[in-house]
Amino acid sequence: MTNGPSPRIAARSVASVGLAAVAELASDLAVLVVGNGAREHAIALALSQDPAVSRLYVAPGNPGTAAIAENRPVDALDGAAVAALASELGVGLVVVGPEAPLVAGVADAVRKAGIPVFGPDAAAARIEGSKAFAKEIMASAGVPTAEAVVCTDLDQARAALDKFGAPYVVKDDGLAAGKGVIVTEDLPAALDHASRCDRVVVEEFLDGPEVSLFAFVDGRKVLPMQPAQDFKRAHDGDQGSNTGGMGAYTPLPWAPDDLVDEVVRTVIQPTVDELARRGSPFVGLLYTGLALTSRGVRVVEFNARFGDPETQPLLVKLDTPLAGVLYAAATGNLADHPPLHWKPGAAVGVVLASEGYPEKPITGRPITGLERVGAPVLQAGTDVDDHGRLVSSGGRVLTVVGLGDDLHAARHEAYRELAKISLDGSFYRTDIALAAADGRVEIRS
Repeated sequence: MTNGPSPRIAARSVASVGLAAVAELASDLAVLVVGNGAREHAIALALSQDPAVSRLYVAPGNPGTAAIAENRPVDALDGAAVAALASELGVGLVVVGPEAPLVAGVADAVRKAGIPVFGPDAAAARIEGSKAFAKEIMASAGVPTAEAVVCTDLDQARAALDKFGAPYVVKDDGLAAGKGVIVTEDLPAALDHASRCDRVVVEEFLDGPEVSLFAFVDGRKVLPMQPAQDFKRAHDGDQGSNTGGMGAYTPLPWAPDDLVDEVVRTVIQPTVDELARRGSPFVGLLYTGLALTSRGVRVVEFNARFGDPETQPLLVKLDTPLAGVLYAAATGNLADHPPLHWKPGAAVGVVLASEGYPEKPITGRPITGLERVGAPVLQAGTDVDDHGRLVSSGGRVLTVVGLGDDLHAARHEAYRELAKISLDGSFYRTDIALAAADGRVEIRS
């Protein structure tokens, strides 16, 4: 891939032209990725390694994406600005990474400009933007999930918490950057969380290990990835505050062999069909958070985009070129796409966080040692200061991904390479994928 001039791929409808025609259209593709986190860095890295991609832009990007693509400034929440930039650059595909721009309708504006977009419109993105809406969709589609009550005041929340009992599960109805959920035995803490939200969803607690399953969707057709598992708590042993995610791994050696087929059949396809039935077809990446409970699979949540940090190990391990999949989904042509191929072995991603994260991260400190790292490093909360030094600019700073023949080997690679990076006061969990590697993850029966 180069960043030099290239003929523009025509931004036109190619619905139902077939996979061969899509592959031809996507063989000289200029792509704009919208976002600036480790998820977008991972997407850009996979696209930069795809021979079909002739030019690659990330807006606004970060210092990591600047090494593999051309960063462009943009307000990612401004649909008109993103559409104008995509038109100016002559790209044939826009990939919207974060949830906030999707909920704000950025994909709508780009589609209106006639450019294929990987990412749902605002109506379909409500599957993440409102947990109450997601529950409504699941109820209509017959999708198994936790029983829940939508509450608009503290008295309603208190009654719902009394109904379900401990452990208490309280979710902010709107977007909260992965940190809007509290699961606690402490009733005052649950009520305090509810009091800080305009509207909450109080749910029954779901037992069993959680799983993330991503699927590419073209409005009707579903193409699943392999499952992953992430770690939300800040510290080892699932202690500390809830975060946006401190690491993830794939595959899951303990998961049932038929898990993907079951979830596509009972959860993802019915949800996609219901959104299409309502006139809001979902085009993009549907993230399904699941609990494998003693009563079977239950949906914990939906997201309308690639999840972070699961995206980092998943895309490092993906062997199928990414551009063709994204383009086929964006243009309604997943029906003829073959199943995804994966590199052998396992992938483990470990997040390095700033001191004080998630409550009050300390930023602006120099990051050193990246030049010595031999594994993929996906940057998130990074910047370059006035002295040209790479510095921290957010709570989750970067993710290091290790590959190996199994989870033990992948963990060893990730932690060995992460140890080469220095950032004063930073921390990371040392137990990412450890229980799975040791065979200690169980599904209750």
